[in-house]
Amino acid sequence: MATARSRRRFLLLAGSCVAVLAGCSGLPRDAQGTLERATGGTLFVGACENEPWTAIGADGSVRGTEAGLIQKFAASIDATIRWEAAAMSDLVTMMKNNELDLVIGGLTDDTPWSDRISPTRPYQEAPDLDGSMKKMVIGVRPGENALQVSLERFLAEDAGEL
Repeated sequence: MATARSRRRFLLLAGSCVAVLAGCSGLPRDAQGTLERATGGTLFVGACENEPWTAIGADGSVRGTEAGLIQKFAASIDATIRWEAAAMSDLVTMMKNNELDLVIGGLTDDTPWSDRISPTRPYQEAPDLDGSMKKMVIGVRPGENALQVSLERFLAEDAGEL
């Protein structure tokens, strides 16, 4: 009898595990479906001027180290970029309002905006003015986990880490 009860418990536990694991398929996911929307579509990127990471031309064009990375990432998912140039505080507000997918502008892993954006893992180290090394990140809209994982994988491949 104890054996039958133990067997039922085991089967119930095993069935629960299978159900939980089946529900985890397709992870990571975006809360708003950003990666799926942007793939073959439009990636909305905010840029704050901070050379050499980002530079904003008089015509609104965006260039610089991070702009180049984002252009290559967009090409990898067959997306076109719609740029929005503004101060970082405005870009963070736009991201909160679901108007932007990514923000760039020389953000570091100690960004004061980390409660409003989801920083990627550092993709590069660069010397700061005081000689210390700072870790560069890109801001992703919080909850857009598939986009963030895809971007981080791209950044790691671009850096030759994968």
